[in-house]
Amino acid sequence: MTETADATNTATEAGTQTVDFWFDSVCPFAWITSRWMLEVEKVRPITVNWHIMSLSVLNEHQDLDEGYRSMLDRAWLPARAATQIQERHGNEAIGAYYTAVGTRIHNQGQNDFEAAVRGALEELGLETEEILAAARTDVLDETLRASHAEGIDKVGDDVGTPVVSFNGTAFFGPVMTRIPRGEEAGRIFDAAVTLAGFPYFYEIKRSRTTSPQFD
Repeated sequence: MTETADATNTATEAGTQTVDFWFDSVCPFAWITSRWMLEVEKVRPITVNWHIMSLSVLNEHQDLDEGYRSMLDRAWLPARAATQIQERHGNEAIGAYYTAVGTRIHNQGQNDFEAAVRGALEELGLETEEILAAARTDVLDETLRASHAEGIDKVGDDVGTPVVSFNGTAFFGPVMTRIPRGEEAGRIFDAAVTLAGFPYFYEIKRSRTTSPQFD
């Protein structure tokens, strides 16, 4: 029996596993990793809990180039809208919002984040104008920052998004440039869970040579 099969059987025998996923809607790498998790749900017994983090919060005191700073200034709105949805409709609604707004931003190339958020809210039948109006303010920033801090505290503030916790052990990443499908998604998940089982394991990294693709 292969090591991969062993890992798969162990995961199945252990029952449903919990994955906690911290995302910023505008991050292309978080988007790919999140779509991978949806693929894993089809082939492994897992439950994904979605949490909000913010690249705008993470980088608010950093010296950044003008273009990236401008993007982060606009990225407050999708994160604040997610926080509004969580406050009004609970955690389960966050996953649906992420899919709706992320599809517009990444798959459809919508660079107007407010338009992307508006379209997502309308698609989901949520209180579009009320949520948008609140998301243009900092009214729930304490809640947003607390969710962000919960994820970052698990991995340290020298990383970005996504932050993924496998059965309580969190990492930055995995970072991928393609969305694994079917059993391939499951095998990568098995490997990630296996690595997370070693408390002294921290990091694997290499330079990226390909760009994100969302299809």
